[in-house]
Amino acid sequence: MKYRDAGVDIEKGNEAVRRIKEKVKTTFDANVLTDIGSFGGLYALSGYREPVLVSGTDGVGTKLKIAFLLDRHDTVGIDLVAMSVNDILVQGARPLFFLDYIATSAVEPEKIEAIVDGVIEGCRQSGCALLGGETAELPGFYAEGEYDLAGFAVGVCEKEKMVTGSLVREGDLLIGLPSSGIHSNGYSLARKVLVNERDPDESVLEELLTPTRIYVSPVLAVLEKVRIHGMVHVTGGGFYENIPRILPRDLSAEIHKGSWEIPSLFSRIAEQGEVDEEEMFKTFNMGIGLIMAVAPEDKETVMEILADRGENPALMGRIVKGAKDVKIC
Repeated sequence: MKYRDAGVDIEKGNEAVRRIKEKVKTTFDANVLTDIGSFGGLYALSGYREPVLVSGTDGVGTKLKIAFLLDRHDTVGIDLVAMSVNDILVQGARPLFFLDYIATSAVEPEKIEAIVDGVIEGCRQSGCALLGGETAELPGFYAEGEYDLAGFAVGVCEKEKMVTGSLVREGDLLIGLPSSGIHSNGYSLARKVLVNERDPDESVLEELLTPTRIYVSPVLAVLEKVRIHGMVHVTGGGFYENIPRILPRDLSAEIHKGSWEIPSLFSRIAEQGEVDEEEMFKTFNMGIGLIMAVAPEDKETVMEILADRGENPALMGRIVKGAKDVKIC
């Protein structure tokens, strides 16, 4: 017997690597010291006085089910990059490099190529290098034609410029950046409400597959000019779980409903699924993907920088005395 008889085709794996190897080079920068295929990726760090490395890892979750239904795989790689780089970004880090892990029942080179095309696009938007990755063929472990993704990002910031939430003060203003939809959280509920998997509406699937926004460019532009006191990547757990992660024990976040436009997709989920408002804000980003806490005197500067970069920021609330919670009013 050969390994192929057990369901693992090494040649197809090699073909997948050949298909993506040249494309990955487009994400390399001068600090990358290895090519795809090395046992480990090497990156030379330079240009920092007291560098702090910031790392993050995440996946895409059941949003992949939407990709399977549409048989479209060239955007989930963007989601994969976004979920990790946005996490390290809100701690003040500039993304340096990214690695991916793709596990599947059987390697299909065309599908792997499409997935990695999305990863490359995510890295391009993030300004980071795709340093390496792994493709695992696991017959009998995943359903035929399905796969799972994991990603790993590393970034850097100066120690004195880390964003941890320790500077958040009463009176700070909360500025939100719009999401592109659900991003990559809450899909188990969204699918249950909106998707008939036996006869899916393709337009609904296309809407749900919209890639997660990557906020690296506008946030780094703000960080060059302003000391941001705290930042939140609004992911799983929505407003109620994520915002308190940057709050001191004696402060709360007051969020003003109506200060930004909530996309109709969220109201459709709420109405069709009979999901109450608290559950919606606990599960979804509700149209806001990233939140900055800034001093009142920096508001105009921040809003101007974001507008210059095509953003539509929302002045959505403020920091008040409280018990490390979120008040939506």
